Amino acid sequence: MIAKLKGMVDAIDGDSAVIDVNGVGYLVSASARTLRDLVVGGAATLLVETIVREDAIALYGFLETAERDWFRILTTVQGVGARVALSILSTLAPDEIARAIAAQDRASLSRASGVGPKLAARLATELKDKVAAFGVAPAPTRTTDAGSAGPSGSVNEDAVSALVNLGYRRVEAFGAVARVTQRLGANAQLDAVIRAGLQELAR
Repeated sequence: MIAKLKGMVDAIDGDSAVIDVNGVGYLVSASARTLRDLVVGGAATLLVETIVREDAIALYGFLETAERDWFRILTTVQGVGARVALSILSTLAPDEIARAIAAQDRASLSRASGVGPKLAARLATELKDKVAAFGVAPAPTRTTDAGSAGPSGSVNEDAVSALVNLGYRRVEAFGAVARVTQRLGANAQLDAVIRAGLQELAR
C-alpha cells in the first residue's frame, strides 16, 4: 500500500493533484487546504491514505499528520465517505473539527458540503470521546444534581455562554475557554475566565 509520495507537483485540478515520482504520475485527491499549499512544478511530500475498492484504487493525500488522522477518524462514521471527509477538512482545520465536536457545535460541522443536520449530529455524538486525543477536552455535561456538578464544568459552560452572547461563535468561545482553563486552573472564577477568554479571542 502507498503510505507516502515524494516528488514534483505535475498538475492541480479542482479536488486533486498529480504527483510525479520518478516519471510516474500519481493522481491524489486532497482537501482544498492541502491543494492551496501545493505549487505546480514544486516539490511535495504527501502522506497518503490508500483506499481499495472493487472498481478502483484511490489515493488521498495530506500535508499534515493531523489532517490524515482526522480523515481516518471521520470515515469511521456511517455516511461519511472519503469525499465527505475531504469536504469537512476543506471547510474546517483539524483543530477546528476537534473543537466543534468537543463543543457539540453542529452548525460548524454542517458548513461542509454534503453534511446535513443529521450527519452533523452523528459526527458530534459518535466522535466526542475521540477529541481528547487531540488535546481538546470533551464538553462538560450538566447534571440534575447541582451538588454533584464540578465547579469548573459549570464555570466553563457559563463562560462559553457569556462569550457567545457577546457575538462569538460557540466553537471559538469553547476553544478560548478550554485554553484559558488549562492556564488558570480548574478553580478559576467565572469573571476571570471570561476576561481571559476575551483576551484570547482578541489575539
